[in-house]
Amino acid sequence: MAKEMKRLMGKALHSRDMIEDGDHVMVAVSGGKDSVSLLWLLRERLDRVPIQYRITAVHVDPGFGANSAERMEEFFSSYGFQSRVVRGDFGPLAHGPENRENPCFLCSRIRRKLLFETARELGCNKIAFGHHKDDVIETFFLNIFYGASVSTMKPVQEFFGGKLFAIRPFFMIDLDLIRRYFRSMGWPEIDLGCPTAGSSKREEIKTILNQLYRGNRKIKGNVFHALQNVKAEYLL
Repeated sequence: MAKEMKRLMGKALHSRDMIEDGDHVMVAVSGGKDSVSLLWLLRERLDRVPIQYRITAVHVDPGFGANSAERMEEFFSSYGFQSRVVRGDFGPLAHGPENRENPCFLCSRIRRKLLFETARELGCNKIAFGHHKDDVIETFFLNIFYGASVSTMKPVQEFFGGKLFAIRPFFMIDLDLIRRYFRSMGWPEIDLGCPTAGSSKREEIKTILNQLYRGNRKIKGNVFHALQNVKAEYLL
């Protein structure tokens, strides 16, 4: 399990040259299984590769009152990670009565802005997100159904004229493998306290896709490969 996680992460990193010698990588850690696993494996990898890079873990507390800031500070300290915790109050605002239609979009946008600002303060040139294969596929369908665009997350995305890059070293890894690895490590999963967790548009897409996957085990792989085999000449 751990061996397969390392293999797939390494394959993703090498396939897109995600991390280079001398990089300062911010790892965006929400407290969930994917971001915590990514933080751990990126540091563990330093002992096995011929390059050096720095890692700083950053947690953004959206302000739902779940004390995620304190719990993440304790986690980072316990395992010796260089870290920064940013406390915010945007979560309740994004989920206010005037923004009921799409609270996740605003919440995510503000969180991303805070991460970019923190990366600049810390001198990080890369931000690593724990998005996995399931996220990539779900985002594709979210963008079609609700964004009217054919697009998804990119493994490497450039910002600010190349001063900052977002990287996704888990983009080849299934969520189920991450779950099993996380459980095997015995870490606590830290809840942000989001009131719409489990009832978002992404959860609707996840439910639909899981029904399809149960009917045909090849569907997930086919969709993932289709995202790398786009025939633009057959699109309007």
